[in-house]
Amino acid sequence: MFTWIKRVILALLGIIAGALVLLAVVLRFNYTPAILMYHSVAPGAGASSRLAVSPETFDKQMRFLKTRGFHVIPAEEFSRNIKMNRKMPPHTVAITFDDGYKDNYTEAFPVLKKYGLPASIFIIINEVGRSDRLSWDEIRLMQASGLISFGSHTLRHCILPEVASAEDLSGELAGSRRILEDKLGRPVKMFAYPCGFFDGRVKDAVQKAGYEFAFATHPRQKTGDKDLLALKRIRISEHSGSSFVFWFQVSGYYNFIREHRHR
Repeated sequence: MFTWIKRVILALLGIIAGALVLLAVVLRFNYTPAILMYHSVAPGAGASSRLAVSPETFDKQMRFLKTRGFHVIPAEEFSRNIKMNRKMPPHTVAITFDDGYKDNYTEAFPVLKKYGLPASIFIIINEVGRSDRLSWDEIRLMQASGLISFGSHTLRHCILPEVASAEDLSGELAGSRRILEDKLGRPVKMFAYPCGFFDGRVKDAVQKAGYEFAFATHPRQKTGDKDLLALKRIRISEHSGSSFVFWFQVSGYYNFIREHRHR
């Protein structure tokens, strides 16, 4: 009786061990370094917010990356590594922000300086200088630190596939790039799609406007991990305040598991 039970237990343990080995192999060949997407770092951000983290959570997350040996590199370097087919070391991460909230300067920037971590911010050009947005002086100060780089997030944060006129689309893309380059005095190679929305026509226009790299959120349509005009990002919000959730998001396996879960 006991011998039979023992055999069953050993067989189950063998199956579990085999499944774990298979899972490890599958994950190993589907590792993709994470590009994180933040928006606002706002005092009082609640767990229900999809676009904000609290300053306390942001500090905890940046400390996690710094102390756990993550290799945090600028988004443009990250993208260029993909373009040149350079293998990035395990635990490589890029940090990005969308929209250009004022608290990127008042709350996020001091934390990034404290831990020496680079980040990129995608700016809505026509909103610069608004009371809740970055000013050009703040943008230039952040750029001068050597830690923060900037890309375009269009002129007006419009949904690009809905822009029917080719002239208007060019203004949102090429026009915003020209203004940003003029204000910053350096080439702008990066772009982020508002709300992550794009289609083939928009991608072609982005390339024509002179961008090398474009960032989405997590495209619902199947795009490759090496598509330089649809680089996948992981949205970080106060929901990621849990250390386990954040670890999973920066692990390099989050996108693979999420895609297969949706299937």
